[in-house]
Amino acid sequence: MKKIFKYYVLFIVAALFVLSPIRNVTAKTVANRSHNIAPEIKEAQKPTPLKVTERKSKSKKVSYQKARPIAKARKARLKKRRLARAKQRAVDLGEDYDGSSTPQLSSAKVLVVNQDTGEVKYTKNANSLSPIASITKLMTAMVVLDAQQPMGETIYISAQDVDTIKGTRSRLPVGFSMHRFDMLQLALMSSENRAAFALASNYPGGRHAFVKAMNTKALLLGLMNTRFAEPTGLMHENMSTAEDLYTLVSAAYQYPEIRAATTTKSYEIYIDGNEHFTAFKNTNSLVRDGELDIGLSKTGFINEAGRCLVMQTIMAGEPVIVVLLDASGTNKRTGDVNRLRKWMEYEYTEQEPAIMFVQKDNLESELVMSDSMPKN
Repeated sequence: MKKIFKYYVLFIVAALFVLSPIRNVTAKTVANRSHNIAPEIKEAQKPTPLKVTERKSKSKKVSYQKARPIAKARKARLKKRRLARAKQRAVDLGEDYDGSSTPQLSSAKVLVVNQDTGEVKYTKNANSLSPIASITKLMTAMVVLDAQQPMGETIYISAQDVDTIKGTRSRLPVGFSMHRFDMLQLALMSSENRAAFALASNYPGGRHAFVKAMNTKALLLGLMNTRFAEPTGLMHENMSTAEDLYTLVSAAYQYPEIRAATTTKSYEIYIDGNEHFTAFKNTNSLVRDGELDIGLSKTGFINEAGRCLVMQTIMAGEPVIVVLLDASGTNKRTGDVNRLRKWMEYEYTEQEPAIMFVQKDNLESELVMSDSMPKN
């Protein structure tokens, strides 16, 4: 037994002696590995810091000292533009003109005639044929009034009254109804195209008969250079001359309804579905301003015709009819009236203004009433 124990102890000692170098090598290897891995583990355990990305502004940073003169220069440019626009507007409106010289008008065709004497005060291309835009509505109104249809009759805006020629808009919806009087008022005062179409659509025989009546009326008035294709003026085929339009205005002036409608500043209509009354304004700013004594007025515009205006008014104490066709802008058209007024008010009698006379029978056209109109 003692022998066995002795051998067992020797075996243990020998085993320890043999295994000790291996343990040392293993310990060193593990130590080396832990030495190499530990920094990586520690680094992995560290929380990842949030990266803050600074956005670079595309606009250059300008210091306060530099920004002030830049803002100042911008304000100066804006002020310069405003002054230039104001100066141009004053020129267009004739505010810089004192009337001491013959006015240079923007309108391409002009005729100004004393309504009482037939004396031509100013003429420019008065025989040139031109589209007349909504000046057409004066003839439309005369045909309606000549037909003596009831002014209190209710008529409707239909789908065929929508403008398919120029695509203009209207505040009168399809299906809306008004008295014929109101339709005539809006057609003349606000140049409402749907109202003018509705008047023609509700004429005996319809729109075709209405246009035929317009051309018949033109011939009876002696308007040999005037043709109508429809009742609004949207088509450029509605043509005339300044001389013919003088006669047209003279005839329209005989109708109190036309004088009243075209010189009304504004008119209110209640349209179903709207909370308040809808206000329609006169298309002529001179009527709205009320500075001139205007007895009849009608404006017109399509691209082919330019800005047009016909008026009966008082200038230098004289009743005159003014025809202006094809101006390049609304202010310039208004400015032409102002220049003509200043010119006539100026003591130009010492000069020799270029005037001309026309035959009296052309100036005093016979008024044609409904009994002379076709009934078809």
